[in-house]
Amino acid sequence: MDFVLPDQGFHWGDVHFLFIGAMHTLLVSVLAGAFGTIVGIVLGWLRQASSTIRIVTAPYVDVTRSVPLIIQLILANSILAMSGAQFSTFWLSIIVLSSSMTVVTAEVVRGALSTVPYAYIRAARSLGMGYFQTLVHICAPLAVRTGLSAWIGLLLGLTRDTALVSVVGYVDFMKSAQILISRTNETLPLLMGVGLFYFVICYSVSRYSAHLHKGIAS
Repeated sequence: MDFVLPDQGFHWGDVHFLFIGAMHTLLVSVLAGAFGTIVGIVLGWLRQASSTIRIVTAPYVDVTRSVPLIIQLILANSILAMSGAQFSTFWLSIIVLSSSMTVVTAEVVRGALSTVPYAYIRAARSLGMGYFQTLVHICAPLAVRTGLSAWIGLLLGLTRDTALVSVVGYVDFMKSAQILISRTNETLPLLMGVGLFYFVICYSVSRYSAHLHKGIAS
């Protein structure tokens, strides 16, 4: 009797598995991008408005910007494992990615606010506008024009960086492909599919941001 190995090829059921992984990647990207952007805007404004806050937050900003994201993920996962804490790999990924997005967004916001000519601020004050009125109606619109392109670049980088969350065991699109590669040995088509997935997302966001930037500039 001949011994027949079970079929290890690609099945239609694997498409659903990849689809779930793709949805996980999109969910992590959206949540980490949203949380990181919101907190980053606040932190960037505070760092621009107060030298004390800038000094106090400098270690956090410098360390987060300097340490590779994959190291941050591994360290965070290892610390939680050693402490015995039960923590979802999903929320661990969100926190680490959001932290990274917060820092880089804060620097973009701080830089954009710093480019607002002081003459505009002085003119607004002479018209009787308060600090927050000047911030909302004068500084913020000018800062958006200056920093939007840089922020879009950060968002695209964050989307690509979601492929790193697989190191902590979260099954995103990249991890789903790795699991199927180990089972089917179909390395090239699966990796090409992963690359195409990220390209479509990043290219779409990039084109939309270019259209948005033209609208704001006009």
